[in-house]
Amino acid sequence: MATEKPLAGVRVLELARILAGPWCGQLLADLGAEVIKVERPEVGDDTRAWGPPFVADAKGGAWGSAYYHGCNRGKRSLAVDFESDNGRATIRRLAGACDVVIENFKVGGLTKFGLDADSLRAAFPRLVYCSISGFGQDGPYAERAGYDYIIQGMSGLMDITGEPEREPQKVGVAVVDLFTGVYASTAILAALRRRDRDGIGAHIDMALMDCAVAMLANQAMNYLVSGRSPSRLGNAHPNIAPYQVFAVADGHVIVAVGNDRQFGGLCRAIGAEAAGAEPDFATNPLRVANRARLASALAPFLSALARAELLAKLEAAGVPAGPINRIADVFADPQVVHRGLRLDLVGDDGARVAGIASPIVIDGVRMASDRPSPRLGEANGVDATR
Repeated sequence: MATEKPLAGVRVLELARILAGPWCGQLLADLGAEVIKVERPEVGDDTRAWGPPFVADAKGGAWGSAYYHGCNRGKRSLAVDFESDNGRATIRRLAGACDVVIENFKVGGLTKFGLDADSLRAAFPRLVYCSISGFGQDGPYAERAGYDYIIQGMSGLMDITGEPEREPQKVGVAVVDLFTGVYASTAILAALRRRDRDGIGAHIDMALMDCAVAMLANQAMNYLVSGRSPSRLGNAHPNIAPYQVFAVADGHVIVAVGNDRQFGGLCRAIGAEAAGAEPDFATNPLRVANRARLASALAPFLSALARAELLAKLEAAGVPAGPINRIADVFADPQVVHRGLRLDLVGDDGARVAGIASPIVIDGVRMASDRPSPRLGEANGVDATR
């Protein structure tokens, strides 16, 4: 079994802040890449101050917010002033010693420093340069700043999220930033593979708006095929029924019926045989067409059962279902504990900070860096070009 991580030997220069770019860099670090994060002197990445809560070092000093630690694990930090000649020369020298550059400045923002893709790739043709922006490197919105919340609204994602009669809702985390970081890491790996084959680098153009539209998945396809924009359905599914949240005697449960066999199992498990025999509920298309009446027919049987009892019945019947956990419940869940999704990382001074592991497991080894997020400028004075 291989002992080195897959990206061992790959060097990444991260000129990115906030979330999408750093999320991409953290994923590459988890996979074994050496990631050098360039930050502004004194203040660093904006998210260092995005708290509370904050993480303290061994002496009780500031080590950055929980938010910052959530997307910068395993990196080294260099504090460099882009405005100075020395700073720009340092970054160019670093770029020449790296395989990948990740940046999320506004379109054209690095050109005045000579650190844009054209300038660096002219000097270093094998460089894979990944630009992350709100709307991409071209088009009528290219010069706009991109914010996850706004992109969720513009992309249609918010319009299909929330209850039908209430205002549209954003997702509870910055899901477009996160998806963009993952898409960007995939693109970087593809470009590195091509470079290995053909010897040339690449300029990757990743846009939050592009990623958000791609994330619409089946909902976008529903529109493209039917010509009708999907509407908000709360916790219901646009293409399957019953696939939603139901009230039970002591809370709520998700019931996720995916086929006719599972529907029959659900009805038998909860004693709703009459609903199971109803002709209007015989197939999934019929259940979708009659979803409101179906939910009303099932609700009394489900609300009579306690959560644990219902989940046990449905598991025995082979019907997909699950609880709605608080985040504290998630990290106490036996499966989450068994899979090691909570990290306990130790800094150079012995200070400890929790973390969330990468979901990637290769050959039985979880791909998560064992180093916490860096202190601002901790690698200054070290020759990072070697």
